[in-house]
Amino acid sequence: MDVDITVTVGGAAGQGIQTVGELLAAAVKQAGLYCYGINDFESRIRGGHSFFQMRVSSRQVCAPRQRVQLLVALNRATIEQHREQLAADARVILNSEESTDNDAFITVPFDKLAAQAGDRITANSVAAGAVLGILGIAPELLDRVLSDRFSEKTEALKSNRDAAALGYAAVEKTDFSYRLKSRNCEPTAGALMNGAQVLALGALAGDCRFAAFYPMSPATGIMIYLASLQNRFPLMVEQAEDEIAAVNMIIGASHAGVRSVTATSGGGFCLMTEALGLAGISETPIVIINAQRPGPATGLPTRTAQGDLLFTIHAAQDDFPRFVFAPGSFEEGYECISRALTLSEQYQVPAIILVDQLFNDSLGIVEERFAVADRIERYLETDPEAESGYDYCRYENSISGISSRRLPCRGQSLVRVSGDEHSPDGHMSESAEGRVEMVDKRARKSDSMIDEVRTPCTRNPSAPLVLVGWGSTKGVLQEACTLLNAEGIDSGHVHFIDIWPFPALKAEALLGRGQQIICVEQNSTGQFARLLRQETGIPVDGHVLKYDGRPFFTDEIIMQVKQLIG
Repeated sequence: MDVDITVTVGGAAGQGIQTVGELLAAAVKQAGLYCYGINDFESRIRGGHSFFQMRVSSRQVCAPRQRVQLLVALNRATIEQHREQLAADARVILNSEESTDNDAFITVPFDKLAAQAGDRITANSVAAGAVLGILGIAPELLDRVLSDRFSEKTEALKSNRDAAALGYAAVEKTDFSYRLKSRNCEPTAGALMNGAQVLALGALAGDCRFAAFYPMSPATGIMIYLASLQNRFPLMVEQAEDEIAAVNMIIGASHAGVRSVTATSGGGFCLMTEALGLAGISETPIVIINAQRPGPATGLPTRTAQGDLLFTIHAAQDDFPRFVFAPGSFEEGYECISRALTLSEQYQVPAIILVDQLFNDSLGIVEERFAVADRIERYLETDPEAESGYDYCRYENSISGISSRRLPCRGQSLVRVSGDEHSPDGHMSESAEGRVEMVDKRARKSDSMIDEVRTPCTRNPSAPLVLVGWGSTKGVLQEACTLLNAEGIDSGHVHFIDIWPFPALKAEALLGRGQQIICVEQNSTGQFARLLRQETGIPVDGHVLKYDGRPFFTDEIIMQVKQLIG
C-alpha cells in the first residue's frame, strides 16, 4: 500500500510540540514507514504559534508537502493558522472537552486525560497516542518508543504509557480516509536524526578535536550534540564569550595542529569575518559552519533562508582563497564537513559550510551507514628535524602555493606567523615586491583547489526545462521534477553542493545547451543565479524565490514553475 500523509501538530510555544513530533517520528519508524519532519517555532520562549509537520510515507521522502491530511490542534488558534492547508477530507483532532458539530473535528481533552494518567505534563503523550490511534498504527510501537525514552524513570514511563493509551483509545474507532492498513511492523532500517546531529558526527569523522562556539540559532544544536560526545571521544567543546572569541580559539587550536570547527549563523559570521581574514593571510586551516537564517541584523532568528551565499564567498577584505560547500542532504552534510576539514588542512585555507534552519532542525531517517576512514591523512611535515632553527620558512613561495607546515614546539624549527603581510620566513614585511609575491603565492592554491570541486548533482540535465538549486532545497527540487515529469513536463534538476571555487567548466557542460533554466533559491535577489552568470555567462530564464523564512513546499514550486513556462 502506497502511503503519503502529512500530519501537523500545532499549538503555543511551550506546549511540548517538538516532543510530540519526536515521539511520532520514532513510532512511525517502528511501523516500517519513513518520515520527514520540519520544526517551525517562534523565537519567543513562551507565546506565539509553533508547529511540527511530519510527512509519513512508505518510501523515503526528503521534502515537506503543503496539503495536510491530519491536524492536531493543541489550541484553537492552530486551526486558523492551518485552515488553508487542510485537504478536503482532512480531520482535525482538537484539544477540547467540548464537542463540535463539525464532522471534520474530533475533540479529545488532552489535558484532562493527562491528569487522569497521573501527570498533566504528559499531554504530549496523549496527543501522540491519538495520532497513532487515528492512523491505525499499533499502540505497542509507541510503547516501545516511550520505554526507550524513559528507560531509567519508572514513574514517568508509567504515566506516559497510560497517557498515550488514553489518547489512542479516544480516537481508534474514528473514521479517517487515510487510516493505514495492517502492515509488517519490522522497523525501517537506518537512524532517525536531525541535520545538527549529522553535522556533529561528520566533524568527528573528519578528526575534529576542538570546537568553540557562542550559542546562536539555528547553529547551537550542532555544538550541543558535539558537547554531549566529549566523554566518548578525544574532543573538547568550549562555549566562548562571543563569536569573535570562538573563531579565534579555533584559529589558535589549528595553529597548534588540532583540527577545529565553529558553528554560527549569519550575524555571528559577520563578527567572525576579521578572524576569517586572519586565517586567510596566516594560511591557517579552519572550518566554519554558517547555519543561515533571515536577516539582516537579528532578522527571523528561528526561520530558514539562503541569503548569505555571496557574503560568504566575499567575506573579509581583499582576496584570498577559500572553500564554500552547501550540502543538500543529511548524507552529504556528514561527508561534507569531514571533507572540509581535510581540504582546509591540505590547502591551508578556511572552509565554510552553508546550511540553514531547515537543514539543521528537520528530522528524517538516514538509511546509509556513515563511513569512517580507517586512516586520517594529516597534511603536516612529520620530520621537522631535517631543517631546524631559523632556516624554516613557513610561507615558502612554492609552485603550488602550499608551503610545508610545521607545528610550533614540535622540534627545533621556529614557526613564525603573522596577521600582517609577511615575507616567506613569517616576518612582517611591507616590501612592494614581497606583497605581490605573497598574494600570488596564496592565489596559486586556487589552481589546484578547483580540481577538488565536484560536479553538481544531476537528474535528467539535458531536459528542455532544468531547475537549478543549491544547498538544502535538493530534496524538494528532486520531488518537484519527478512530479512535473509525471504530468508530462519534461524537466531535469542540477544541484550545486561545491560552490567555491565555482565549478564553471562543469556548470557550462551541464547548462550551456539552450535549456530553459529556472533557478530556485531562498533569498530575494537570486544570489546563485547572479553567481552563475558572473562565473559562466549563463543567464537564467526565470526565478522561483522565497524569502518569508519558511521552507519551500513541493506544491508551490510546481505551481510557480508552471506559471513561468506559461
